[in-house]
Amino acid sequence: MIGSRRRTKSSINVWPGYVDALSALLMLVIFMLLVYVVSQLYLSQTLSDRNTELARLNDRLSEISTLLGLEEQKTAALEDAMVSVQNSLGASIAVNEELKEDLDEQEELLLARQYDLQAQAMRIEDMESAVEETRRELEDEELLSASQRALIQRLSDQIAALQNQLGKIAAALRLQEDLTEEKEAELAKVGQRLNTLLAERVDRLERYQSEFFGRLREILEDNENIRVVGDRFLLPSELLFASGSARLGLTGMEELDKLADVLLNVAEAIPDDIDWILRIDGHTDRIPINTPAFPSNWELSTARAVAVVRYLAQEGVPQDRMAAAGFGEFYPVAEGMTEEALRKNRRIELKLTNR
Repeated sequence: MIGSRRRTKSSINVWPGYVDALSALLMLVIFMLLVYVVSQLYLSQTLSDRNTELARLNDRLSEISTLLGLEEQKTAALEDAMVSVQNSLGASIAVNEELKEDLDEQEELLLARQYDLQAQAMRIEDMESAVEETRRELEDEELLSASQRALIQRLSDQIAALQNQLGKIAAALRLQEDLTEEKEAELAKVGQRLNTLLAERVDRLERYQSEFFGRLREILEDNENIRVVGDRFLLPSELLFASGSARLGLTGMEELDKLADVLLNVAEAIPDDIDWILRIDGHTDRIPINTPAFPSNWELSTARAVAVVRYLAQEGVPQDRMAAAGFGEFYPVAEGMTEEALRKNRRIELKLTNR
């Protein structure tokens, strides 16, 4: 009876120990499975983020390649513009300004591209560091499969290739900057040459202008009504036209004959590369006119200037070397409404200038 009691007590004490051991082992297995699942989810999310970032970087590199192609096209256009500048001095100033604006825009674009490349290089370095850190962590935990190792290796290779491409792009941008600096230096030289040529032309035209006015003074000095103001000859309208008329009188024709002779003599000495012109401006007094032929002083002043141009053209002055303009009563040389002021304001102005 005593032996029966001992066996009963022994069986009751051993069974709970087995149950506790099995429960602990089951909990350990479940915990390990949870750790493995969480690690796999974290790794999948990390790899998905890396793929998205790499796709975005590839798109950005495509945009940069397209922009580089556009920059090459702009450079070719600039070279063509430089050839046109050398062939045509007349259009050089406008082309020079356009090229400078294009170069400024290119410099701004190059600076923007450099900032983008630097930012992308920093992001790639951060990605590489993150991938390397993740790989070390997973290797330490011995949870990284062979396929995942291969995927991370491919990511590392792609990052290295992207860095290589970025290096080539940066070198191309530096080359473009050097070319831009050369173009700016050439444009500065062209601008200096153009300014020198323009100054020489102005000086030469001023010499012929002085000769023209000197001869006119000698010929017209007998007429006290003809005045010189600055670089212009002022002929009173009464000397050329009747009151309210745009038809030249005999006295006016005689004075214009003298003017035509002087102008033709001086024109023969002016070189062909100086683009000179004789400007004839018509002016009236402040008294308004309203006739069927001349509804206002605008029409009268313009018609008188045109009449002088037509007569000089008949005398042999080239038509492409003359210009006529009417200013009405809006640019007086004398203030007030006295007879003397009105007479001075009724005038024809002659000016030898460049086109």
